[in-house]
Amino acid sequence: MAKTPANNETPGRLKQLRMVAQIVNQANPRGMLTVYGAALGVLVLAVVIGLITGHVWYFLILGVPLALLAGMLLFSRKAQQAQYSMLHGQPGASYAVLSNMRGNWFVEEKPVAVNRDQDMVFRVVGFPGIILISEGPGNRVQKMLVAEKKRVQRVAIDVPVYDIQCGDGEGQVPLAKLQRHLLKLPRNLKKPALNEVKDRLRALTPVIPMPKGPIPKGVRMPKGPRPPR
Repeated sequence: MAKTPANNETPGRLKQLRMVAQIVNQANPRGMLTVYGAALGVLVLAVVIGLITGHVWYFLILGVPLALLAGMLLFSRKAQQAQYSMLHGQPGASYAVLSNMRGNWFVEEKPVAVNRDQDMVFRVVGFPGIILISEGPGNRVQKMLVAEKKRVQRVAIDVPVYDIQCGDGEGQVPLAKLQRHLLKLPRNLKKPALNEVKDRLRALTPVIPMPKGPIPKGVRMPKGPRPPR
């Protein structure tokens, strides 16, 4: 009975690899052929070196793990590219990429600001400080970033605040380069200060957008609380 969980892990991993391979094929029909070609090329190179040196079996045994390693590295890269292509243009794509970052990066699940056009601003806390990341055209999200930056600086005066526009426009950071862009930021905070910054930001409430178009008839706007007599 103790070996049952271990036995179930192998089929689960193989099924996961097959699912990822299907995603790679959907994004790039030649993606898996490139992976197989890279692994086979390394193995053939090892055999050729073995024939030249007269140690075929030695280089064959050495070439098999090297071929598997080369194939897996290229496979992981193709899978990441397929993920970016699937997320491109989708609302919340930057959050999906940021939530997979390793290390002391705290990404809020919900956007802190959303406008009527469904442009979003996400907030991240890390060693650089507070990072505001927007999704949408630059001419629309710039005002949102400025307003959110002012709100954040009210509760975190001494903390550096960065604003980054994620997108394909001029001056924006592409989705595939977003993680690397954050990792290049300077480390301004120490680990004990991260929790303090997060506690300060809890006092801020997200900006809820008004719905597009006219207000439907028969719907009353909620009234505010009555003043005490």
